[in-house]
Amino acid sequence: MKKLVVSAVAAVVIVMASVGVVQAQKEAEKKSVLYTSAEKATFKQSPMGGVSMATIWGDPDKGAHATYTKFVAGYDAGMHTHTNDVWIVVIKGAYLYKDSGGEKRVGPGEFIRVPGGHKHWSGGDKTEGALFYEEGSGKFDLTPVK
Repeated sequence: MKKLVVSAVAAVVIVMASVGVVQAQKEAEKKSVLYTSAEKATFKQSPMGGVSMATIWGDPDKGAHATYTKFVAGYDAGMHTHTNDVWIVVIKGAYLYKDSGGEKRVGPGEFIRVPGGHKHWSGGDKTEGALFYEEGSGKFDLTPVK
């Protein structure tokens, strides 16, 4: 009986230690340095034609995330909203933006934040398109509006 109790305690200690190691690894991943390059990123075509994305961290289909995003030359997303906030820093070309306050041409090195629920139009430069770093506070979506 004593051997059984000792074995059970040992098994519990091993399981708890394993869980602790896995949790520590997850925490370390959150705190580790992340380096990436848009030039070396693997882009995947988005269901929205004319857009491709390369995930940097997180998962745009599930929650908070960062991506490199490309718009082909002349891309037109139409009027739309996003459920969550989106932050953009342009790397190459220009991200074109319009809302009730006017138009903006966001070029390389420039930043724009679009609050969740804000009605706007976006697109890519007619000649170069756009390459930008995009960060979202939650799952990425695009809801067309008129």
